Amino acid sequence: MSHTVHIIGGGLAGSEAAWQLARRGVRVRLSEMRGTGERTPAHQTDGLAELVCSNSFRSDDDERNAVGLLHHEMRRCGSLVMAAAAKAQVPAGSALAVDRDLFSAEVEAALAAQPTLEIVRERIDRLPDAGLTIVATGPLTAAALAGSIGAATQGGSLAFFDAIAPIVYRDTIDMDICWMASRWGKSSASGGDKDYVNCPMTKEQYLAFREGLLTGEKTGFREWEADTPYFEGCMPIEVMAERGEDTLRFGPMKPVGLDDPRTGRWPYAVVQLRQDNKLGTLWNMVGFQTKLRHAEQVRLFRTIPGLENAEFARLGGLHRNTFLNAPALLDRQLRLKSAPHIRFAGQITGCEGYVESAAVGLMTGLMTAAGLAGRDWQAPPRTTAMGALLAHITGDAEAGLYQPMNVNFGLFPPVSPEVKKKARKEAYTARAKTDLEFWIPAVAGA
Repeated sequence: MSHTVHIIGGGLAGSEAAWQLARRGVRVRLSEMRGTGERTPAHQTDGLAELVCSNSFRSDDDERNAVGLLHHEMRRCGSLVMAAAAKAQVPAGSALAVDRDLFSAEVEAALAAQPTLEIVRERIDRLPDAGLTIVATGPLTAAALAGSIGAATQGGSLAFFDAIAPIVYRDTIDMDICWMASRWGKSSASGGDKDYVNCPMTKEQYLAFREGLLTGEKTGFREWEADTPYFEGCMPIEVMAERGEDTLRFGPMKPVGLDDPRTGRWPYAVVQLRQDNKLGTLWNMVGFQTKLRHAEQVRLFRTIPGLENAEFARLGGLHRNTFLNAPALLDRQLRLKSAPHIRFAGQITGCEGYVESAAVGLMTGLMTAAGLAGRDWQAPPRTTAMGALLAHITGDAEAGLYQPMNVNFGLFPPVSPEVKKKARKEAYTARAKTDLEFWIPAVAGA
């Protein structure tokens, strides 16, 4: 099938861009390397939109949280990722978490049903010289294509390490020690107020565990990786442990808002696990991204109360992420300044997070569709989550200091100083929703 737009990469961003174009009748070729016998260091399946690091899309609160607001905006724009997440949702308190396999299957089935979309399992090794192209190969771009991108951008890219959390089989968790609860009793529609498995620790257990993190055998770096920094939003747990005795207790192991039913008090520290699939058979260790060697992970994590006999469906890992210095290299429509027939989408642009990646893919699809229809692209208002994220990526960020960024209210234009601090989050989201409704008709037909 001949195509009008070539999308390289079938992750969240590429899948969302393909959906936005195909549902408007544009002929699309979606190229995905996995399925050819090759995989990245982190992916485990050949499915489109595979979730690698976590199964959570984070907060679904669209009144007080910037990520939840982004969920709302994407739903209003007909997002495939949000629709698939709704079908694959699993309990996670006020967060939106999904069954990974079901989510991927939903995305792939929806795309395969589009008559103007062709999914091709092939590896693309170089940027095309002509033709509308969207590059959405993510942070694990294959070496040959990464080299081609590097040549086109004169080496204007950065890299950092990203770590993956382990997954535990639910029936190997000792529930005589652990208990089910969400922090402060916050609930989800499907899970009530008991969405997390909580493993309590005494001070002595916590300190011994931290010592194990510090002394445990770690994955070594290759020479070319030696100067690559970590991203703060996905920090390995042992790196956090190095930052101070209480760093973990104020991070992923914080006990606040979690009353141990055996004592009626908060433990000294808590390890939480969140449901990872619809069946509830797999649970991931929240915030436990790690570069510990696999044998060391099994040994150390089985010292956590309640996980003494834990069996692991997946152990943690570490991979190198690559992204563009987007503010310097891309224009306001995510086009490569040196080759404007090429757009970039998703994490390779330096946005961070599943939802942000998909949102940038969504906007890239809308931009391309608008151009094909002969319409001027109108960017989302900067007061919206999508508009704030896009503006940050395409020029508002300081190019010399650019690093991966999740959506947050710090990217938004300030609300009136007359708004009291306690009401500012609601003010941001209310303003964004109002402005979004004025913008949507301008792009609905694009």
